[in-house]
Amino acid sequence: MSGEKDLALLIQNMEPVLNTGEYVFCTVETLGGIPDIEKVLFFFRENEAITIVVEKTIADEWNMDYNYISSWITLTVHSSLEAVGLTAAFANALKKENISCNVVAAYFHDHIFVAEKDAERAMKALFSLRSAQQF
Repeated sequence: MSGEKDLALLIQNMEPVLNTGEYVFCTVETLGGIPDIEKVLFFFRENEAITIVVEKTIADEWNMDYNYISSWITLTVHSSLEAVGLTAAFANALKKENISCNVVAAYFHDHIFVAEKDAERAMKALFSLRSAQQF
């Protein structure tokens, strides 16, 4: 398994990046109805439905319903899928600022979706977490 496992190093080296755009979570019954699967950022199959995340402009173009507009932050440190504590550390930093987060752990990076209105405060909280970890 590649990627960093040491929590202190992960926090020291994380570089939060606020991606451009507005992102929404939508549900579909099947992926067959998606006009262009390449425009889907990610999807996850649950018992109730398939959740897809796309840019808001795409959801609007496809006439999809959504009720949460988020910003997408990527932590550009290569974290191992076996790393322990990184999610808890940044979620706690955001909790202290009363910021809800939805997390996707992909192979190379962790991705955090926060309400669009909270994006700048979330970035400050993440940079503060990193600064507090510096020795």
